[in-house]
Amino acid sequence: MDGCYCQVVARTLAGERPVDEHTHASVAILGERLEHLKEHGGLFAGIEFSPHVQRLQQHSEPVSIS
Repeated sequence: MDGCYCQVVARTLAGERPVDEHTHASVAILGERLEHLKEHGGLFAGIEFSPHVQRLQQHSEPVSIS
């Protein structure tokens, strides 16, 4: 599934597949990879996900319950 993360997110955003655990996992993995690239600075420092992916990412983050 390594090469499919972008496809899963793209298909979800296009409404071709549901928002499910695969979507959340794909967004999380792509987020980790983006952060890793941004740590190296240079051209990658200013790159961000689109607002649509950012919304998916916010819904994918675990919520702390006290």
